[in-house]
Amino acid sequence: MDNREAIGSWLSGPKAAAEQAGVEFGYRGERLGLPEDGPGSVAPVGRRIGAVLVDWLLCSLIAYGLIAQGDAIAANRWAYVVFVALSVLTLGTIGMTPGKRLLRLRVVRLDGSRLGFGGVLLRTLLLLLVIPAVIWDRDTRGLHDKAVGAVQVRL
Repeated sequence: MDNREAIGSWLSGPKAAAEQAGVEFGYRGERLGLPEDGPGSVAPVGRRIGAVLVDWLLCSLIAYGLIAQGDAIAANRWAYVVFVALSVLTLGTIGMTPGKRLLRLRVVRLDGSRLGFGGVLLRTLLLLLVIPAVIWDRDTRGLHDKAVGAVQVRL
């Protein structure tokens, strides 16, 4: 056997080499008991990033127009506070922020129930740190979701 087949080429990566060797990875969310696609399946990464961008833009506009009254430097600082408030209020009550609603996503616990306020607050603070949100597992769940036992699913 060629060593490139054993460790995977730099283009295909180790996952492709493992799949060629017969390892079954399954689909995203299979280990969590979620469907492969459709409602209730793990949300795609692109839609999740889009939802965060929509929420951040909304929070920035609120901070700029209502709180900082046109001062861009102050608005940047207040945007974090507005983002935490928006996330805690909306995720804690209906399970989705305006950006998630627009892109048809919801944050739920692994058992399908709603995330509590403490979990939502911890998840939001970890999301603001960015690093936990960009480290994923095989199911594309970020560390901020894993820390609170949550998953983002499609509506």
